[in-house]
Amino acid sequence: MSREFELRKEVVLPASPKEVWTAVATPDGQAGWFMPGEEIGPGGAEVWDPPQHLVIALPPGEDGSFHRFEYLVEGREDGTVLRFVHSGKTGPGWSADYPEVTSHGWDFYLHSLGQYLTYFPGRSTVYVEAEAPASSAQRPAWDGFVAALGVSAVGDAISVSVPGLPAQEGVVDILNSDFLGFRTDDSLVRFHGRMRLDMPVAVSQHAYGSIDGAAFTEAWKKWLDAQFA
Repeated sequence: MSREFELRKEVVLPASPKEVWTAVATPDGQAGWFMPGEEIGPGGAEVWDPPQHLVIALPPGEDGSFHRFEYLVEGREDGTVLRFVHSGKTGPGWSADYPEVTSHGWDFYLHSLGQYLTYFPGRSTVYVEAEAPASSAQRPAWDGFVAALGVSAVGDAISVSVPGLPAQEGVVDILNSDFLGFRTDDSLVRFHGRMRLDMPVAVSQHAYGSIDGAAFTEAWKKWLDAQFA
């Protein structure tokens, strides 16, 4: 059954309106906290009013589903307020909890946006991602994975040894039922538990510097394969 939805979020970010706009409206900025996107520009937006108002509407899917993303950016004395609205319509056969799962995901990504703008503003980013085996798409697999990493709360120190990569050492900045993320001196590393989407565990890394993205992807993939063997 198709149904309309609207998800509203508001965050205060430690940055200027121009910095927030760059983070949400440019491919390089999006790579710093979300994932690399395509150039938007006035021709690709429903509303393009930098640095205050951006609306992106995706073409409807074959099943009638659609998505619309609105960003309202407002500067104030203690930073910049970002008001974000993701609205649209699900298609037939979509999970009834799609809005809830997606809302939870946006909370995670907007948290990552805050981390990026606080600790790594304006830095160029190499984005890396890799998936674990299909067997990881189960709650017990995710829970065991998190337990093996030896962390239990935000603020815990963490060190992940990935063969072929420098030691990934930092501090946990987010930990909940579906996400574990930590911040190193030069990156944000995120583990995604995607059981509610019937998808395997994944890792993403926003590296703020010059790295070999292909080598990092391969190393993370091999490491995840070993964790869920």
